[in-house]
Amino acid sequence: MEKELISVIVPCYNEQEVLPLFREEILRVSSEMTEKHPHLEFEFLFINDGSRDKTLEILREYSEQDSRFRYVSFSRNFGKEAGMLAGLENSKGDYVVIMDADLQHPPKLMPQMYEYVSSGEYDCAGTRRVTRKGEPKLLSFFSRSFYKVINKISQTYIVDGAQDYRFMTRQMVDAILAMPEYNRFSKGIFSWVGFRTKYIEVENTERAAGKTTWNFWKLFMYSLEGIFAFSTAPLALSVVVSMLLFVLAIVFIIIAVVNSAEYLAIIAMVCLVGGLNLFCMGVQSQYIAKTYMEVKDRPRYIIGETEELYKKRKER
Repeated sequence: MEKELISVIVPCYNEQEVLPLFREEILRVSSEMTEKHPHLEFEFLFINDGSRDKTLEILREYSEQDSRFRYVSFSRNFGKEAGMLAGLENSKGDYVVIMDADLQHPPKLMPQMYEYVSSGEYDCAGTRRVTRKGEPKLLSFFSRSFYKVINKISQTYIVDGAQDYRFMTRQMVDAILAMPEYNRFSKGIFSWVGFRTKYIEVENTERAAGKTTWNFWKLFMYSLEGIFAFSTAPLALSVVVSMLLFVLAIVFIIIAVVNSAEYLAIIAMVCLVGGLNLFCMGVQSQYIAKTYMEVKDRPRYIIGETEELYKKRKER
């Protein structure tokens, strides 16, 4: 049987505490997989997203000790979406896995994912959270609400609780890379390209070490990114709101006339019309801003260092 390469992509941002634990676990799982399937080979591609701790130093050490460990280090922090894109673009495998370094995406599921995809029945195997144990209740409420909203206003269905942890065929990866947009929302892109996907239900797990850099505000902005990227419903919403405000303005005018309070009608009209204008301009400006970023065609990320560049620099 011909050799098959599995590329494991791991976006990293300030992961110095968890990297040793992750390395130990991923090597254990990959070793078990190669024992069972001798034709399999692995490469581990870490994307250092401008970390401020010793993440890059650790990745340099790993790459020197084991040639299977590769890394791409950004010139600054570009965000996880850029990290996943860089991983996909720089991966060489017949199969590609995306997973986090914090062990919230258990490497032990990789053999099961491989069986699903290699059978030919599925093009992708991913994980889906069925519980949000340990997550703040407010955050859980907004997360569930996001999936309900986006699945009602978008033609692309996004599975509730779907994670970025994915095991994909090269064909699916190539389809994802064929979408070159600057404003990326990978959960939506994974769904938009289609392909047969098997979801494995998992429970929410805590980080193995270190602290998460995600907070409510970042998650909220990320959810807006998804809505604006995969739906034009907010533009239609501005029309609906304008109609409702128009009706409300008429009601206020009638009340003002009946009660001989003309000043109330003036105040109502000014507030309603001003609020409507601001709302519509705000929605439209978001789409204009997204278009502006696309038209500028800036690179999604800039590479500052790779294991190959580092070796050449040391040899000089």
